[in-house]
Amino acid sequence: MRLFSPLRWLLLIVCLGLLVPQRLRAANVSSRQLHHTWNELLAKHITNDGHVDYAGFLDDEDKLDAYLQTIRKTPPDEQAWSRNDQQAYWLNVYNAATVYMVLQYYPVTSMNEIKVKTLKGSKSAWEAPSVTVGTRQYSLNQIEREVLRTKFQDPRVHFALVCAAETCPPLLNEAYDGARLNQQLDDQARRFLNTVRFNQLAPDHVRLSSVFDWYSAEFGEGNALIAWLNRYATVKIAPTAKVDFLPFDWALNDRSRQAENQALR
Repeated sequence: MRLFSPLRWLLLIVCLGLLVPQRLRAANVSSRQLHHTWNELLAKHITNDGHVDYAGFLDDEDKLDAYLQTIRKTPPDEQAWSRNDQQAYWLNVYNAATVYMVLQYYPVTSMNEIKVKTLKGSKSAWEAPSVTVGTRQYSLNQIEREVLRTKFQDPRVHFALVCAAETCPPLLNEAYDGARLNQQLDDQARRFLNTVRFNQLAPDHVRLSSVFDWYSAEFGEGNALIAWLNRYATVKIAPTAKVDFLPFDWALNDRSRQAENQALR
């Protein structure tokens, strides 16, 4: 019997490694490793109050593009990844794809201005394919509705997703991490709910972000909504409190715009 030389064994191992399915190799990539680049970009380009330095992101657009290419090659493994790792994955993908979409048309004053050309005309930034995961293209709306809201059914995702608007919940300056996801989502809920720019709370009267109105099926109405709010509010809201909804400001959540507004005060 002829034995393989060490060199032949090495070549065999390399060839077998190339035959291992991408999804199987992805199972060995931790959530933190996968989103490391996105985490660094967020730490660098997101202000403490959640505004985005899009001009700075443009300088690092190649890094963001490389991250999205890694995402394309590393779809979530539902057998090997925890539920939290999967949810964190899709939150990060959505937010990175949103920032990347804005960069392709920057400077713009609102995400709603963006019209993506298609073979049959154009689509909004929300409906146009914006990111590829595995072999499938997703729009932002598909990630939100078909994946995050349908699969995970966690209303807190609405405080984690960035819609690139001034009164959208602020973008967290770190990547979502499956190991810490519940704490991160709770922190985002408290941060959004108790910031006057987004919500104005008093024991007998609350003026809430339109987010709570748009997604009332998830947050509830009347007493159910008040009970949900009291989980995170720093003010104890009475069950009989009056509820109003604030108008939504779709202006771009741009750091440069924020600086201009502060200079005018």
